[in-house]
Amino acid sequence: MARPMPDNPFLQGIFSPLQMECDAPDLIIEGEVPGDLRGSFYRNGPNPHYAPRGEHHLFGGDGMTHAFHIAHGKVGYTNRWIRTAKFKLEAELERSAINPMNPFDSEEEYVEFVLTDKEGLANTACVWHAGKLLILEEGHFPYQVDPHTLASIGSYDFDGKLTTAMTAHPKVDPVTGELIFFAYMSQGPFESDISLYKADKEGVLTTSHLIKTPYPAMVHDFVVTRNYILFPIFPLTGSLERAMQGQPPFAWEPQMSSFIGVMPRDGGADSLRWIECDNIFVFHWMNGYDDDGVITSHQCQFQHPPLFPDVDGNITTDAKPYLSRWRIDMNDPNARVVHELIDENESEFPQVDPRYAMSEYRYGFYATPGSGTAGASGMYNAVGRYDHQTGSSVRYAFGDADSAATSEPIFVPKSDDAREGEGYLLAVATDTLANRSRLVIMDAENLSDGPLAQAYLNHKVPVGFHGGWRPA
Repeated sequence: MARPMPDNPFLQGIFSPLQMECDAPDLIIEGEVPGDLRGSFYRNGPNPHYAPRGEHHLFGGDGMTHAFHIAHGKVGYTNRWIRTAKFKLEAELERSAINPMNPFDSEEEYVEFVLTDKEGLANTACVWHAGKLLILEEGHFPYQVDPHTLASIGSYDFDGKLTTAMTAHPKVDPVTGELIFFAYMSQGPFESDISLYKADKEGVLTTSHLIKTPYPAMVHDFVVTRNYILFPIFPLTGSLERAMQGQPPFAWEPQMSSFIGVMPRDGGADSLRWIECDNIFVFHWMNGYDDDGVITSHQCQFQHPPLFPDVDGNITTDAKPYLSRWRIDMNDPNARVVHELIDENESEFPQVDPRYAMSEYRYGFYATPGSGTAGASGMYNAVGRYDHQTGSSVRYAFGDADSAATSEPIFVPKSDDAREGEGYLLAVATDTLANRSRLVIMDAENLSDGPLAQAYLNHKVPVGFHGGWRPA
């Protein structure tokens, strides 16, 4: 018999798990879905199947993917748990037996399972590449699902060529179709390394490099430009010794230095150069590009990471991200990361027009507060567009800060040859008082006009992390 979820902020309210799978082929729509918008919009996030063990972390829930299929002015919806090895094991036991964030807090007979499991939670992101929908979680293999039904197919290892985990933030080159991704701590738990991979547009893994890092660090996202790859090493460190002693496996150690590894795209590990950086923290990058050896990137920057403690177990609750600009002059033998905040609005989950990834661009999109700061849930209630040319921003809120929340917005161009930013912005907005979510479709060039269409669910989509788009 399933037990109630414990009293944990990441298991209550808007974070509370959805305890069902369902199909709704024809959602009720307010407004009009654009006729040229055809494809599938996905959302992925943690959704514990059973009441978790120990101190629950937001990142520790079983993966559930939600799909909104859009065609001919209609929207259908499907959601499914991802049938990873952990999910299937606990379904047989009819209880939670594993703490994925700390294997030593699992039931004794399953500690070794956690340390050797290749499938993980599949709870963070997704990517559509070479005709496959891969569900991602950075500590393990990607997991393939059917793009229409979301039926679980199994872990995916690129025909046996991938032997490590895969980041939740791979980059798709819009020019070549190449998929570029990495794994941190790739050679074992809490090892000081990164493995870099490239797969061609057909999905064939073509390249791999092993890179030694200054220390074992959590590396959630990275930057790819036309000519460079950047690996951020911030002191959110991993420690097996801490984990075995019941202390935080991952913790913020600001007394350590930060580094950015910069590697030419056509080079190998021996061509990588470590650039010093102030002790700041970034979960997500908006985009990056280079010009004559000068690298520019934009990212949502924290002074210190949210959700993670220091080595003593203390968590700072006032971490807020703001859009910043980095510049690295690779022509300077003493180069450092020069950074500045460029937007007064809090923001996270940044996105761009995917056709301009890795190149100079004008518009970026993000989740943000409609005004002031986030509501009591900590979630943002608005989406925004930032203009890097003028330094201005436009936002649209789906309700006030304590009654509405929004997911990461995904940009879909109107056509392959549309101008930059001409297209649609898709997100899941949630009425936190009614406990009900809806897909919102907006004209990305006219956000202040509000949604073109909204497709309503009868239930809430719990807080998730990332989404994606698969064109029809």
